[in-house]
Amino acid sequence: MSMPFYVSPEQLMKDRADFARKGIARGRSVVVVQYADGVLFVSENPSQALHKVSEIYDRIAFAAVGRYNEFENLRIAGVRLADIRGYSYDRRDVTGRGLANAYAQTLGTIFSSGGEKPYEVELFVAEVGDAPADDQIYRLTYDGQVADEHGYAVMGGTTERVVEYLRDHYTEGAPLAEALRDAVAALGCSDGGGERVIPAGHLEVAVLDRTRTQARKFVRILGPRLVELLGERGPETPAESDPDAVWAQTATTEDEAEDREDTDHGQSSDNTAG
Repeated sequence: MSMPFYVSPEQLMKDRADFARKGIARGRSVVVVQYADGVLFVSENPSQALHKVSEIYDRIAFAAVGRYNEFENLRIAGVRLADIRGYSYDRRDVTGRGLANAYAQTLGTIFSSGGEKPYEVELFVAEVGDAPADDQIYRLTYDGQVADEHGYAVMGGTTERVVEYLRDHYTEGAPLAEALRDAVAALGCSDGGGERVIPAGHLEVAVLDRTRTQARKFVRILGPRLVELLGERGPETPAESDPDAVWAQTATTEDEAEDREDTDHGQSSDNTAG
């Protein structure tokens, strides 16, 4: 009689963590920066349809890196949770901390379960307050860990070079244009070998703007407005196509493509909930 194959719990968790980290590292980085009037999100994302940054509720936004179909399912679940809580109680009861805790429980359960692979995603949940001291930024890893970030934070891709650039150039309370230029320049350093000028059309930029009079504070920065804020930057050099990066951002198999189509239909109806 053959002996059953045994893997220690420590080795199993290590293998699952390595698997998730490798998938996340294939994607492009997302940068979150606090500026004078709110919270700024910047990512290199040539796709105009598959967003890494989205609105969850009035003052809350969501950003992610990794496999698109996985973090899109999490985004939709967050929209539904926020909408139900706000409708059942009060819109003020929907908080970034509550959503971060819900995501942490989901990611932690999936990571520790032996019946399915861990999610290859990392998330930011940010909430803008009435004053800069009230802003909240939470970073969630593939295993459900939650970190409270301040000033700036980076996830996905080659984070070390991006963090190093922001550490040297970040200014607390900077205006939007300065914070955006620093964030984009930091992303240009992610590939090494000097600073790369990312084309404006390859950037996904959004803010939670506390100065807006509307209840919903999320705004995407596009087109001429984005070019105006970036200013003169020199010759643009888009990144070379990377099959692994594309795989990490979008689903590639037929089954995953069907999943993505399903979530896209869900997104069209859920965007009205916030």
